[in-house]
Parts: sequence; C-alpha cells; structure tokens
Amino acid sequence: MGRQVKGLLYFFTADSMRTLAIFWGILSGTLLLNLVIAYFLVDVTDTRMLFIIPFGTYIFCAIFGFVTVKQCIPFAIKMGATRKNIYASIGIFFLLLAIFKAVLSSTMQSVLMFLIDLFQIKTFSLVHPAALLQDTWLTRIVLDASMMVLILTIMFFVGLIFYRFGLLGGGVFSGVIVIVMLLGLAKGTIFDVATQLYKNIDMTLFYQISFIAFLLYVCTWIFIRKITVHGAK
Repeated sequence: MGRQVKGLLYFFTADSMRTLAIFWGILSGTLLLNLVIAYFLVDVTDTRMLFIIPFGTYIFCAIFGFVTVKQCIPFAIKMGATRKNIYASIGIFFLLLAIFKAVLSSTMQSVLMFLIDLFQIKTFSLVHPAALLQDTWLTRIVLDASMMVLILTIMFFVGLIFYRFGLLGGGVFSGVIVIVMLLGLAKGTIFDVATQLYKNIDMTLFYQISFIAFLLYVCTWIFIRKITVHGAK
C-alpha cells in the first residue's frame, strides 16, 4: 500500500508540474511587470494598482480540484491502483499542494512588499485577507492553506458528481446549489452569516474550515469506492 501511494503521489506531482509552472510563471510575470509600471507612475497620485494574490491561487485550486477527477483517477485505475490508495493519495496530494502554494504565495508577497518599500512605490499595493487578522508570513500561509484545501475538496466533490452522474446529474446538483444560494441571498441569510464571520474572525475559523474540508473529503469515498474508468454511461 505504501509503495503504491508513493507512486501515485509521484504521478500526481509530475502530472501537475507543467500546469503549476505555467500558472506561477504567468502570475509572477504579471506582478513584476505591473510593479515596474507602477514604479514609473510613482508621481501619478490618482493612479493606483491593487492586487490580491490569493484570489488567483483560489481560482486555480477550484479548476484543479474539478479536473483532477477526470484527468487522474481513470489513469490510476488503469495502472492497477486500488480505490483506497487513490483516495488516500489524492487527499495527501491536495494537502501538500495547498501548503506548497500557500508558502510560495506568502513568500512572493513578502518579497514584493520588500521591493515596494525599497523603491518606495506608492502606486502599487498588495492586499491579503490576513490583514483582517495579523498580516504575517505564517498567518497568510495558514489562511491560504485552509482555504485552498477547502476549495480543492469542494470542487473535487463536484467533479465526482459530474463524473458519476454525467452532465445531467451534475447540472441538477449545481442548479440546486445555485437556488439555495439565491434563496439565502434573498432572505439575507448569507449576508448575516458573512457579517457574523467578519465580526468574530480569528485563526480558529480557519482551523474549522480545515476540519470542514476533512469531513467533506471523507464523504468523497462514497463515490470513489465504486468509481470506474468510464464514469457515467
């Protein structure tokens, strides 16, 4: 079991390296280019560039979690991997990926903030949700890692539903979620919950988010235990 899990982790890592390299190359290149542009606009007081690095990594995780089902699971089954090992490997890989991206994102922000202070660039700002707490290198990592694990797990769960029940089943599920969210917005429930979370936000919230992600991932076993190469017929 241990050897097969290691092999799957190696496969998942190797398979995602190109995608990760492209993503980080585009993100870092865009940020550095805009930093250079902002440097030459330092005297333009009515122009200001604002970037939130985590939003890009969160979107990446949403897409990555969804496509993992179709890109990785069928191949792993064809190679003879057991469902239990696939289940364990994907969970471990998601956790490691979230930590890796969180560390890289937080480090990138620290470096950019150093350059902004060094060259006194006043027209370029980096914003992070950790500013609601204590915006430190470690705080950003904990916050981003917990959010990315949750997003990866949610979209992996959604991907499994689409894979198991096809477009019709996945569309019905997505439609129900959208209706529930719209009702929540109409009744103000979502706004009230968001307000309460904002007022009482602390690090405990993100530990709770990680626990929710864990529980949701446990539920994915319902689909993985009998998953096939071809998915929905």
